[in-house]
Amino acid sequence: MDSTQAPSTAARIYVAGHRGLAGSAFVRALRKNGYRNLILRTHAELDLAEGSAVARFFASERPEYVFIAAARVGGIFANSTYPADFIRENLAIQLNIIQHAYTVNVKRLLFLGSSCIYPRLAPQPIKEEYLLSGPLEPSNRPYAIAKIAGIEMCWSYNRQYGTRYLAAMPTNLYGPGDNYNLNTSHVIPAIIRKMAEAHEQGHSSVTLWGTGTPRREFLYSEDLADACLFLLNLPDEQFLPVANSQHEPPLVNVGYGEDVSIRELATMIADVVGFQGTIVFDTSKPDGTPRKLLEISRMTRLGWKPSVSLRQGLEQAYAAFRYERATLQRA
Repeated sequence: MDSTQAPSTAARIYVAGHRGLAGSAFVRALRKNGYRNLILRTHAELDLAEGSAVARFFASERPEYVFIAAARVGGIFANSTYPADFIRENLAIQLNIIQHAYTVNVKRLLFLGSSCIYPRLAPQPIKEEYLLSGPLEPSNRPYAIAKIAGIEMCWSYNRQYGTRYLAAMPTNLYGPGDNYNLNTSHVIPAIIRKMAEAHEQGHSSVTLWGTGTPRREFLYSEDLADACLFLLNLPDEQFLPVANSQHEPPLVNVGYGEDVSIRELATMIADVVGFQGTIVFDTSKPDGTPRKLLEISRMTRLGWKPSVSLRQGLEQAYAAFRYERATLQRA
């Protein structure tokens, strides 16, 4: 292998999950920065849960760098309704990509996880070292265990085969291309859609799940993409101490560094959307983890920090939601 593994703009980079929230943002970041040799496949073109298909793809395309954003994702409702789907599909995707990236000698691989890997009652803010230190949140346990297995695979391959695989754990994401299906969406797109429809239809109230007291941290998807490109381009003297430690997983938190309560978030979104009615919280519905704020000093020491404030990001996300909906209505 070369002494420095950061990709040139001509490098063959495979982005798994390029149509999703994180993957699409990463593709935009790559193109904006001059990377011109991207390898992209839709689910219809390549089912990542099918091992033989993934093997043929890697043997044919031979990417030099791999970014894994492909995953079965969703909010509390989706995780609770389809637990078997969440653990089966995510384990299969990770197993196939990580194994076949190794077979073609990929120079660097970046595996995207989720902050739900950490214990439900982890001390706040959550450090990378808290992984596997306590029980998980029950409502998304199958998904979290799958992601933990992905981290362990990266670490195991690094130790046994000398690969350079790194796992980035983002906090809650939102932004352009988000999922606004109320049965499967996360909290920000769900609230944006509910508030927008209530505002347009003249409703006097909006009902949200839970008590409104849990605190969450949110990162704009374009900031995550910038962070991932930053990690992929780290010089070896910074990349290797994180990725190739014998004593701790190749894990780095990517977050905003501040959190808000769901009630504060809902009030901010109402202001962005222009909804002036009452916000009602259905306390019969689950809250999920009481608080989830990532400790991001490992990223800041490497030299990266987010640039989009929550208010700015919500305004941009709402603008993207309106544009996407208008485009669908015209189609």
